[in-house]
Order: sequence, then C-alpha cells, then structure tokens
Amino acid sequence: MKYDLPDELIVECDGPIRTVVINRPDELNAVNKALHWALANVWRQLAADREASVVILTGAGRAFSAGGDLGWITSFLDDPVGRDESIREGAQIIEEMLRFPLPVIAAVNGPAVGLGASLAVLCDVALISERAHLADPHVAVGLIAGDGGAAFWPLLTPILRSREFLFTGDRISAATAVELGLATRSVAPDALLDEARTLAHRLAALPPEAVRGTKRIVNMYLSQALGGPMQAGFAAEVATMQSAAHRDRLLALHENARPR
Repeated sequence: MKYDLPDELIVECDGPIRTVVINRPDELNAVNKALHWALANVWRQLAADREASVVILTGAGRAFSAGGDLGWITSFLDDPVGRDESIREGAQIIEEMLRFPLPVIAAVNGPAVGLGASLAVLCDVALISERAHLADPHVAVGLIAGDGGAAFWPLLTPILRSREFLFTGDRISAATAVELGLATRSVAPDALLDEARTLAHRLAALPPEAVRGTKRIVNMYLSQALGGPMQAGFAAEVATMQSAAHRDRLLALHENARPR
C-alpha cells in the first residue's frame, strides 16, 4: 500500500509490521505543521492497509520527539486560525490513536517531550530506552497541559506523583517512567528496535480478532475517562495560548533557542 504522507513521517513495511518513523532528526523530531498533519492522518491510512497487523512508532536519530517545533508554535501568537487548526488536529491525533484497531508499540529511543510524551503513552505498549526520558513542559511556557499530561497521566500514574512532574516539567527518567506506569519497560538502547520488532512479530502471530477486540475493550476505559478532561483541557489550553505570560515565556524560549 502507498501512504500519502509528507517526508516528516515515514512508514516502513516488513511483512505484517509497519514501522512509523518520526523523521525530523536534525530538529530532534520536533513537530512542525506538516508532521502534525501527518500524525493526525496516518492512522486511517494504516487501518486501511490490509496487510498490516502491528505498528511500531519510533523516532529517527537520537530523539523520539522533542515536542512542538518552537518556530511553528510561536507563529500561533499572531495566527489564531493556525492555532485553532492545531488544536483541532491535536484532538484528532488522540481520537485516531484511541480508535486505531491494531496494536501499537512505542519504541521510545530518546527524549519524548510534550506531544512526544503523549504519543508514547497513547501507544498500547511503550518500550523506552534506558537513555530516554519523558517530560511535559506546558506549564513552564504558561500553558495548561490540556492536550497531554493533565488529561492522560492521572489515568496511568498516582496523581500525587504526576502532579509534581506536570507542574515543574522536570524530566522523568526511563526507570521512573516504568515505575509510574508511563512506560511498559525499559530496554538497553542498542536492543530497543530489535525488542520492539520481536514483540511486534509475536503479536502479529496471535489471532487478530482476539487482539483487536481486547484492545478495543481496554481503550473504552480510556475513551470514557478522557471525555470530560480532554474537552476541558483543550478549551483551557486555548485560553492560556492567548495569555501574556505564555507570549512572554514562549518568545524568550524561542530567542534563547536560536543559533548564535
């Protein structure tokens, strides 16, 4: 099957396994406009691939995804239409991943930040490199973490543990992510993709209707629990996107990130 996607997201085929590679390695796989669109639209294309049984999601280079591209996010300060479209697409990414019928294995090869962390925890199994970490820095740039940790993490982790990481945006090491329930297990960096492929082939060999039906029922809990928090979270995040605190912190961060 031919996939209609930009170069920022690649689908590799190996028998019944589809490996989806976030492909902006020079930018640590930060999500720009094209990649955001691709992440929202790849799941229906994968579901239409009759030869696919299991999906692996990983990043090219040394990062899984560093979150939103600063240049793209900064453009929202003076582009409310683009901002609102990104929020709509963000909701689509979450809804499509929850609805997607095939098992998805995250191979978290490096930092998974912001949206990157959300992508990882939305997968059915999250294998994380011992050198990788998760983080949700929304609050640090004056935003409510409505499309990420604030909505998802309380379903997976002890709330008293997740609050501190959500407030501070501190890095969550691979070992701590596994302890908290934000990752399935940690893997030696050199073995990560092999481990993901081994598991993928094992899942592909199982009766497909039993696997898909089990995933559908498990995800019912997530979909029901997320209904209220997700709607409230996106609305609250849009409001903080228009705040002076967000503008000031984002512009300062963008300025500091420029090459000198």
